[in-house]
Amino acid sequence: MDQETAKKLLIEAGTFVFLGVPQETQFGIDMQCWNTDEDFRGIKMIPPGLHYIHYSGVSKGTGDVSPRSGFMHYFQKKEFLVKLWDKNLEDMSKDEVTDESIQRLKDNLLTLDRHLGPYPYDIWQKWKLLSSQITEDLVNRFSPESGLIRASVELLSTSDKDRPRGVKTSIDSEDKNQETPGQSDAKRAKRITAAEKEASMLPNLQPVPGASLRFTEIPHDKFPPGSTPEEVTKHYLDQSYTLELMIAQHVEPLHIIGELQFAYLCFLIGHSLEAFEHWKNLVIIFCSCDEAIHKYRSVFFHFIRTVEVQIEEMPEDFLADIVMNKNLVYKKLREFFKTAYVSKVDGRLLTMIERFKDNLTDKLQWDFTGLDRDEEDERPVIVKIDEPEDD
Repeated sequence: MDQETAKKLLIEAGTFVFLGVPQETQFGIDMQCWNTDEDFRGIKMIPPGLHYIHYSGVSKGTGDVSPRSGFMHYFQKKEFLVKLWDKNLEDMSKDEVTDESIQRLKDNLLTLDRHLGPYPYDIWQKWKLLSSQITEDLVNRFSPESGLIRASVELLSTSDKDRPRGVKTSIDSEDKNQETPGQSDAKRAKRITAAEKEASMLPNLQPVPGASLRFTEIPHDKFPPGSTPEEVTKHYLDQSYTLELMIAQHVEPLHIIGELQFAYLCFLIGHSLEAFEHWKNLVIIFCSCDEAIHKYRSVFFHFIRTVEVQIEEMPEDFLADIVMNKNLVYKKLREFFKTAYVSKVDGRLLTMIERFKDNLTDKLQWDFTGLDRDEEDERPVIVKIDEPEDD
């Protein structure tokens, strides 16, 4: 870090104080993580803007690490944020720290300072690329109502009264009154599989209210009401209509990129599989658009730049899965590059797409050859019909 940047951070940087954290707890900010020691009290010199605070408890006896929890927070200039550890819950306390307590900590800052670790400035530029479109309003909108993003969402079991008792397979009285003569009870009884029987006995667990991420709902219908069969097929192949419905739920189009970034960070840092599924679904929608790529050039410009950085930071085991199994992300990226080729995208956007494709090939050895040819599973199937024999 150069002296000018260091001087600026000393004036503008924020501070996060986390009191009572047990020794060896996994604690991190953004993409950096450490195990705390007994002197740990928090982080100083935090650049203004969005940051992701996260932690995991570690068992003293076994060394087992609990699922990660955390929250995103927009640090204002010189903000002094204080949180407490709850020993009974073994989690961050839900209690608000009083203004008097915060002021006492500020007054004692010289003593506190030596217990604060500096923000890892070497990750800041990468972090800004990964979070460039996430506004404070989007953080408040997508974060759980509880404020904590958890890798393992808390679930509530049903009461004994609501607990499933199995699937009823016998015919109810109404059906018996309408039974068909000669039809056996066995045929009229509802048939269920062993898996359905087992599933029916399980409790209907629901997320604790306020614990789930609140992403924009992906439309179930991919086509406008009243569409003809031909139009339905068109909208399934070109999901521009679906993307427009999602963009319409945001204040401005680029906020959909902020949602893509938020979902990715909740997966990458927060270890949320729910967030990964949403990120994957958004990528699939973007890669399945034809008309929208021309209408929302700025959005797709940022989509390419965002996904390129995200794939660079993707865990290796996920990248291996993409390559070995040619999963939906890989297939949809091929489809996206092919769409750009066929629909004659030009200018700066085409340059970015070509660079993105070449980088994936050079760095990860992903194969994107043959984009001008139909995929094996996309080729029309020719069915031979035997001619009827003449009588």
